[in-house]
Amino acid sequence: MRLPGATAAGLLLTAAAPLTTGAVLEQEAAAARCAAFASATFGEQVRLTATRHVPAAASRQGPNAAAVTLPSHCLVSGVIGEREGAGGKKYGIGFELALPDRWSGRFLLQGGGGLNGSVRPPTGPVAAGDRPALARGFAVVSHDSGHTGAVFDDSFLVDQRAALDFAEASVRTVTLLAKEMTRAYFDAPIARSYMTGCSTGGREGMLAAQRYPELFDGIIVGAPAMRTGNSNLAIEYASVQFNQAAPRDAEGLPLVERIFSPADRKTLLGGMLEQCDALDGLADGMIANVAGCRFEPRRLQCTAGKAENCLSPAQVGALERAFAGPKDSAGYPLYAPVPYDTGIVETEGPIPGYLPTGRPGVFGPASRALEIDLDSRANALRNTAWQRLTDTNYWTNLNTFLGRGGKILFFHGVSDPWFSAFDTWDYWQRAAETNGAAWDNASRFYMNPGMPHCSGGNAHDQFDLLTPLVDWVEKAEAPGPPVSRRASDPQDQRPLCAYPSYPHYIGGKRTEATSFECRRSVQ
Repeated sequence: MRLPGATAAGLLLTAAAPLTTGAVLEQEAAAARCAAFASATFGEQVRLTATRHVPAAASRQGPNAAAVTLPSHCLVSGVIGEREGAGGKKYGIGFELALPDRWSGRFLLQGGGGLNGSVRPPTGPVAAGDRPALARGFAVVSHDSGHTGAVFDDSFLVDQRAALDFAEASVRTVTLLAKEMTRAYFDAPIARSYMTGCSTGGREGMLAAQRYPELFDGIIVGAPAMRTGNSNLAIEYASVQFNQAAPRDAEGLPLVERIFSPADRKTLLGGMLEQCDALDGLADGMIANVAGCRFEPRRLQCTAGKAENCLSPAQVGALERAFAGPKDSAGYPLYAPVPYDTGIVETEGPIPGYLPTGRPGVFGPASRALEIDLDSRANALRNTAWQRLTDTNYWTNLNTFLGRGGKILFFHGVSDPWFSAFDTWDYWQRAAETNGAAWDNASRFYMNPGMPHCSGGNAHDQFDLLTPLVDWVEKAEAPGPPVSRRASDPQDQRPLCAYPSYPHYIGGKRTEATSFECRRSVQ
């Protein structure tokens, strides 16, 4: 469609130069154009609730990120498919679309998190380093996936349409509408389309490549929540294993807070570093050679009675079973192993490490269960329709997406306590087997040592995958190792190597990326 009063002279980007920044509009003209957009219509199912011009301003894109200046843009808010659903609750897909005054011709869908339920500011921060997509001139849209509520509020599942929108449909619905709106606003075609997301947003990115292969040219998938039934089962299984190593109260129940003392955690961290730290050529408190690490908890076991500098046989056994992951009675793995990494011993932060503390954390409220029936739980998972809808672990045939020239980059923090980085790597390998050389020419996987879920930790957790993704899609330039930085010290840098390669220290200043080279781990 064409906006009321829109003319070719008012375009921010001409079709003749789709990948270059258009002429700068004066603020008054940009604001007027944004105001005019409020009267645009996009069918009976779409209602625009607010349209305002936002001046350029500094913004912080996350707790670990530096402030960045976001450009002036038109911010459009709206809802798709408003209705009264189950229980008389109001439903509809809420969205916000940011349309920069200086448009690059690119479009980006921003993935969600948790169970969604809110519309996050549409800036495109995931894996974009210190320049979110909006700051690069992308048109960016975000959405709530069809319901409102707290990040882990699942009450919307009683409504069929809301459940379907969360599971898959909202990705396509929002993308198609936002693309139509972007084309209408600029009165020009979209040159390239992208998507980025972590956690639920990572699952949504996988879903897009698998089920809607024509939507995007490039996708970044971070720590995907791709089969939460299985990952939750693995966490419950691990909880039971750890509880079996706990001292007991007068009723014989485990004292969860006493499973691993501060001294035990220090012993475990020291043991991991002793066995695996220097495998990357530098003993620096990080395990960069993830594929080469073969940590053996049994080497920390006390030879006599329990002491502060060693682990009990019960603790060692619990670690070995929990980190190996659950298997059914036939020996079939129900989830991937969990990596041994430095972040597993953490007790603080928004998401504590993998070891239980007795407080709510990755294991939820402290459980004192001592048994789990894996066969019955696995059977229940196989027969749950919700799992079939939301899982993105199984579909690996991506020949339509790849055939269109699509590119997809994966990243995962090795210390992620919710979703195992090895599970995502397993998917990547199976996709490689299915798609052959086309996969090698379209995808990379990056492990980030020390990083928990999506960001943070003792890690170089600030990195830009969006630039190499765009260059791969638009210039056919395969990505080299991006530089990753510490949020606390941006001058401390490492190359982010495509797994199973890792950054090996070759000499020089330890905080400079050029002091490392990517080497393939010897398996």
